[in-house]
Parts: sequence; structure tokens; C-alpha cells
Amino acid sequence: MSPKSGGRAQRRQRRNLWISVIVVVAISLGSFAAVFAAKWSPRLGLDLAGGVSVVYTAEGQHVSQSDLDETVNILNLRVNGLGVSGAQVQTTGKNQISVSIPGVTDAQQVLNEIGQTARMYFRPVECYAYPEAAPKGSKDKVLPRGIGTIPACSSGSQLTAANLDINTSTGEPTNNIPPDTQYEAYPSTSVEKPNYANSTVLLPGLSGACDGAEVRCVLGPSQMSGHSIASAQATQNQTGAWVVDYTLAGAAGSALWDKVAQENFHQLLGIELDGEVYSAPIIQPSQATFSSFDGKGEISGGGTSGLSESDAQNLAQAMNFGALPITLKAATSETVSATLGHSALVAGLGAGIAGLVLVLLYVLFYYRGLGLVVISGLLLTALMLWAIISSLGHTSVAPSFDLAGITGLIVSIGITVDSYIVYFERLKDETRSGRSVRTSVDRGFKSAWRTVWAADFVSLLAAIVLYLVAVGNVKGFAFFLGLSTIMDMAVTWFYTRPLVILMGQSPRLQGSGAFSIATGLGAGPQTQNPAPGQGVAVRAGVGAGAGAGGGGGGS
Repeated sequence: MSPKSGGRAQRRQRRNLWISVIVVVAISLGSFAAVFAAKWSPRLGLDLAGGVSVVYTAEGQHVSQSDLDETVNILNLRVNGLGVSGAQVQTTGKNQISVSIPGVTDAQQVLNEIGQTARMYFRPVECYAYPEAAPKGSKDKVLPRGIGTIPACSSGSQLTAANLDINTSTGEPTNNIPPDTQYEAYPSTSVEKPNYANSTVLLPGLSGACDGAEVRCVLGPSQMSGHSIASAQATQNQTGAWVVDYTLAGAAGSALWDKVAQENFHQLLGIELDGEVYSAPIIQPSQATFSSFDGKGEISGGGTSGLSESDAQNLAQAMNFGALPITLKAATSETVSATLGHSALVAGLGAGIAGLVLVLLYVLFYYRGLGLVVISGLLLTALMLWAIISSLGHTSVAPSFDLAGITGLIVSIGITVDSYIVYFERLKDETRSGRSVRTSVDRGFKSAWRTVWAADFVSLLAAIVLYLVAVGNVKGFAFFLGLSTIMDMAVTWFYTRPLVILMGQSPRLQGSGAFSIATGLGAGPQTQNPAPGQGVAVRAGVGAGAGAGGGGGGS
């Protein structure tokens, strides 16, 4: 190779090295600036943000794994429907499901929302009923539990198609049928009533679903369960009114719904979940004759008020997530204080920062100028990890960032620093053998990279296996350990390698100063190449001494 072509190759190599360093710095600073501008931050876990944790036990002796998996999916949907993030729903042991929800302020309300264990039922509305009132002459005003048999609706209050006489032009009943007064002495039916699904029940209406804020509904036996509903969504129609669009579950669900709807044509069909009537729409009030729904339909509010946004969302959520295949019972529940979580966060970060500072002081003292490479590399890695973890907090990919995750990152600091030490110690071996720093930085990385790659691969493999087989906090530890290990491999190749090579080619950094690279590697002052592509530099006091001892022979 001629001196000219060797010089061009050297300049091209330096340009590529600078590009690699600049790209890594730009990605790191740019990603951090982006999440900072978006005001994103890591999604904290239960032990850091506070919240609620509950363990449910599936009732029944023969609960299949498929039923447990389906229940976990439904509970996940319920929790996500509440607008909270970072929740974890998973099976723990036999017939148990653990739910952890960080960052909630009203734990009891959340438990009530996600802990609904009754199935959803679609029942015909037989009549309206007034609120319960204590029987006359009662001193304690305590009514019996609603588990007994209730009487049939009187003929004048029955909500039959004939009595309602729906006006298809307005979609409203022609006759105004008042509630049945006889039910004032009856309490609402308990969901614990034997043969509850196949019984006539007296239930309150949610948000006035039963024709008024205090009015209740008398409903007949269930004709369909929530399993026949595939999905439901609250949306606005062309007039801006809030409605619920729903889709039936396959051909079987569509056929069953058509059958139920035809039997209740121009009558009210109650949608009941956990002892409350969420809605009681009239079946096809604007049509003179029944027609098939073809697997989908729309529920809109009656009267001039219609459905409010919250009513539509509550109904859609109930239709989506109301059909649990098993009955759950809360075995244990725990509320974690946000103050306690803050203290744990401060303690965890304090331990990590203290350990990091000690490590940085050590490498700076021991490797001198190369210690700056370690400090800058760790800083860039930290900025990219913050950006990645903050971004993943807005998805369901990563587990929430808790103390276990912090532990995984702290452990990864040792793995990352070990990569630097392997490389730098290899450089020391090269310089001890008589090579210059300029020659050693490139040759040393080739052999050091095999060791770094093997160590990081073993750590990554362990993190993957641990993530797949573990549950709970251990899964978070494994995830963040694996993530930081991948970052270490990328930064080592695209940042540490080119930066050290560039520093090794700099005459100023190769000097004999107390903070030079040569001093950090114990190589002493360096001489330079006579010309690009010709010969190599020798380490003063080693190569030159050997030549003098050999009768003045040159190197």
C-alpha cells in the first residue's frame, strides 16, 4: 500500500469513527430532550407510586387454566378501562389472580370496579318499581334481605308491547306506564339469591336506567349472558348523540341475540351486571317489524336527554368486560402509601447514585484520561435508558418501574463498567508487550470485544430466561437488566470503541501528563509514526532500550 492510499484509508477510518461517536451522542441527547419536552417519565410501580394490591381466589373446585387466562385478560381490560397505567394482572399459584394497580388514590373504588365477579345478563323488563320503603308500623325500618320470591307485576304496570304501544315515528311509548306500587315493601334482589340467573329479580337502575333516578326494574329470567357480546364502544352518532355500538360474538352470538331481540320486539331489554341495571333499551323502536341485527347493533338513550358520555362509556365498559368465566373472591388486599413509595424511591436512587459515584472516582483515578470515556459512556447510556423507559411507560410492553427495576439497573452498572475494564486491561497487556498506545487501541479491542460480548450475552440470556419463567417484581428486574445489557453492547461498539481509538491517535492525549492515556495504561511517553502508513510508534524506554542493547538496531 502506498503512503497516499494509506493516508486516505486512515482519514476515512477517522471520519467513520467520528460519525459513530456523533450519532450516538445525538441519539442520546435527542431522545432525552424529546421525552423531556413531552413531559414523559417512567411509569412507577406499586412500591414507588403507592396504590392497591389484591389477590383474588377463584371459587369452585374445577377451574381450568383457560378460564383463569380469560379472567386475567378481562381484568386487564377492566383496569385499562379505568384509565390507570402500570397495572399488573397475573395468575399466582393455583386458582389465584394477583392485581397490582399503582398510583390510585381511591383504592376501594378501584377494587369495586375491577372486582365485579357476576356475569352480565340480558333480561326482559317486566315493569318498573318504586324505591323500597320500610313497612308501615316498622320501628327498626329494617327490610328483609332480597333473596325471596317477588310477586308478578300487576296487569296495568306490565311493560308489554301492547301496553307500551311504541310510536315508530318518535321511537317512544305512546302510553306512560307508572311503576308498580306493590314493590315498595320489597328490597332489591341479592345476587346471592339461589338460581339467581333464572329467577325474576328486582334491581336498581344505574344512572336512572329504569325510567328515573330512584325507580327500579322488575326483570324476568336471563335470556342471554355477556359471553355473546364480542365488543362494545361508546361513540357519537351523526347527530352528536352518545350511543354504544356493539358486535356479537360470532354466528352463535348473533343468532342468539336475534332470537332474544325478536322475543322482546318493541319491549324493554335490561342489561344487568352485578345486581345493577346499566341500561334498558327498547328493541328496534323505530321499526314496524323486526329485522335481523346481522351481528351488530346500537344502543341509544330514550327520551330527550339520551345517553350522557359517562353513561355510554359505563355501558360499553360493562358490555366489554362484564362476563367473567369464573367467580372471584378477594382473599387479601393491601393499600400501599405513596409516601412509603417515595421513601423507597429516594433510598433506592440514593444507593444507586452513591455506588455510581464511587465507581466513577475509581476509574478516573486508575485510568486517568480513559476514565472520561467511562463517565461519558455511562451518562449517554443513562440518558437513553431514561428516554426508552419513559417511552415504554406509555405502552403495555414493559413492566412498571419499581424497586426491582432499579435493582436491575444498579446491577447493570457493574456489567457496563466491567466492559470498560476488560477493554482497558487488554490495552495494558498490549502496551506491556511493547506496542504503542496508537497501535494497541485498535488491536486491543478486537480481542476484548469477544470477552465483552460473551459476558453480556450470558447476562442477557439469564435475563431473558428469568423474565419468561418469573412473575411479579422479579420479571421487572429481569426486563431492565436485559434492557441495560443490550444498551451496554451497543454503546461499547458504537461509542467506546471509536472514541478510544480516536483518543489513542491524538498526540496530545498520548503525552506524558498525569492525566494522559499513556499514564493511565502505564505506557509512559509516546513517539509518533514517521509517516502515515510507515512503521509503528515505539514506547520510550522499552522498544528504544531494546534497540540500543542490540547494538543500535532500529525498530
